[in-house]
Amino acid sequence: MAAHPSWTARDAGAWLRRPSWLIAVTVACVGIPPGGGAADGVQVTAGDIAGAGLVAVAAFLVVTRRIEVPRAVFLAVGAPAAALGVSTVCSQDISASLPGYVRGLQIFVLMPLAVVLLVRDRRDLGIVCGSVLALGLVEAGYGIWQTMTGNGASIEGQAIRAVGTFGAVDVMALSILSGFAILILTAFALVAPERGAAAVLAALAGLGVLAVALAFALSRGSWLALGAAAVLMLVIFDRWIAVRTLVCCAALLLLAVATVGGGSQAVIARSRSIAGSVTAPDQSVSDRYNLWGAAERIWQDYPLTGVGVKNFPAYRDTYATIELSSGSETEDSVNGYVRQPLLSPHNEYLLILSEQGVVGLAGFAVLIAVILRGLWTRRRTRDPFWLISVGIMTFLLVNFLYADLGGPTCVLTATLLGVAAARALGLEPPRALERR
Repeated sequence: MAAHPSWTARDAGAWLRRPSWLIAVTVACVGIPPGGGAADGVQVTAGDIAGAGLVAVAAFLVVTRRIEVPRAVFLAVGAPAAALGVSTVCSQDISASLPGYVRGLQIFVLMPLAVVLLVRDRRDLGIVCGSVLALGLVEAGYGIWQTMTGNGASIEGQAIRAVGTFGAVDVMALSILSGFAILILTAFALVAPERGAAAVLAALAGLGVLAVALAFALSRGSWLALGAAAVLMLVIFDRWIAVRTLVCCAALLLLAVATVGGGSQAVIARSRSIAGSVTAPDQSVSDRYNLWGAAERIWQDYPLTGVGVKNFPAYRDTYATIELSSGSETEDSVNGYVRQPLLSPHNEYLLILSEQGVVGLAGFAVLIAVILRGLWTRRRTRDPFWLISVGIMTFLLVNFLYADLGGPTCVLTATLLGVAAARALGLEPPRALERR
């Protein structure tokens, strides 16, 4: 990815020479609690506002020819942009779809593109990934405190679920952030021995904090997605390291379950419920299965362009069975009791199919395929940023099987999609890190 000569001009300000700090500020804003409820299913957060500023800066630099848009990125972001436009124009309710169209452009087009344009070298990648890790550690520490003191979100009558500053309204946000941070720190830990014992110990301590917070977040889907992504990263890096790490993690998990109080029993119960999700699903899982069925039936009736972005709730009750709950319940000390409507099928692929049809799924698939192909073509198993990109993409693709995008982590996901795209489309590691 070539940099324009003006990037190194002495008279340019620090923000212009190293605009990746603006991405770090955007990541930090993700942790700022939202001031109010969502309007029409769209919640504007501090991260969204910072992200809009980030896109504006990138656009300014492109217009003034200080940076150039890599040709390879046009296909990656052009396909989802076109698909979103077609599905919105063909929507059953265009006015209702317009906010969703803007949100889709933000997540899959504008934010990733801005990150690709502003990340020009490995130092920039380090700044962005470091900001996600820093936010993850801060939120993890707060989440652990919530569980240990009973100030978290309510689950089965106990306020022990770790949610960080996101609150019970965005109960999945802390688990998503912790998963991202664990993958980033895992990649750094794998290359830490080259930097000495202190770096290894610091990485292990950070992973311990993040792992405990993720466990206390009680998100079964995030556990599964992180497990798949972390194992893949370890195996790619070194199979014997993978075996030793998994054995150590299993031993530490057993020790933690036996010694940690507070939410440990809830963690055990939540873990056991994963096995029963097929034979004896709880109400949450049962609702999810029902929503999946509704989304599939909607797509069968509107196969090409779907019913339009943000229109799933309007068609949900028509296609769902009577067993579907009227909504989910959340409660914490800040937001109190809130009953939230089921606005999506909790499966990103089925959400895209039902609202955007085959056209929308094809656009999304092109974005993912371009990134994955780039990562495969430029694979370097000793490069931590390549490992991070592989881990993030694996986490998202697995998590999308039983979750979809929403809340403050949309900005975080868009940012990390941009990191993966930047690594896939041109940023090369030094020769010393090339694949062995």
